[in-house]
Amino acid sequence: MKRMISAPSLLLAAVRVALLALLTVICLPPAVLWRIFGLRRFWPRVFLGGVAWIAGLRVTVTGTPARNALFLPNHVSWLDIPAMSLIAGGAFVAHDGLMNSRVMRFLCDLNDTVFIARHRRASVKDQAADVRRALDDTGAITLFIEGTTGNGRTLLPFKSALLSAVEPLPDGVAVQPVLLCYHEAEVVSWPDGESGIANFLRIMTRWQPLHLAIEFLAPLDGDALANRKAMAAAAREELEVALESEAQRAVV
Repeated sequence: MKRMISAPSLLLAAVRVALLALLTVICLPPAVLWRIFGLRRFWPRVFLGGVAWIAGLRVTVTGTPARNALFLPNHVSWLDIPAMSLIAGGAFVAHDGLMNSRVMRFLCDLNDTVFIARHRRASVKDQAADVRRALDDTGAITLFIEGTTGNGRTLLPFKSALLSAVEPLPDGVAVQPVLLCYHEAEVVSWPDGESGIANFLRIMTRWQPLHLAIEFLAPLDGDALANRKAMAAAAREELEVALESEAQRAVV
């Protein structure tokens, strides 16, 4: 059954879309100029932080983001991207399917996005160089290792192939699991079969704030860094424990 959206909620969504358009007009020209002059990190973070605020997202943080880090968060919503940019900065790893859209490719390039071709093993060496370059330029990079969005209450299988570009792990790079826990996970999660517009409207027509708790766990060490499969397994184990603890606290 389709959810009926009230007129006031549609008006709220229209106002938010207008604010997003205004934010784009304000941020896009200087972001392009900053990129030309090699000062690329300020405006993408302002833009994505503004997106989070306009959507009504309120973020609390525990733990400390590591420096020169590869962040491995669980993936629940498109809001994960502005939230991680707001708190941790840095670039993102995305699958190369986004390269098919010129607009998306342009916007991703402004934020130093690294595109991973999961099915072309011959390009892994070049991808690894891109990841290391992004780490050098931005000091952090985020990879949603589930490969797609989950329901926010449980974890999907981790795709270790996405870590091929950092195997072996570059010297001095920390690998840090990050738990993204939405209090209103049923509102923000993006289930299979739901259109992007429907998901966007559900968030933009909500009057109450959305609450996200971001927990930066301890960086992986020792044998957990041996290879991509070890990193994926260790990160998933740490996030499962943290997610269970968060669920228990919510019950209490």
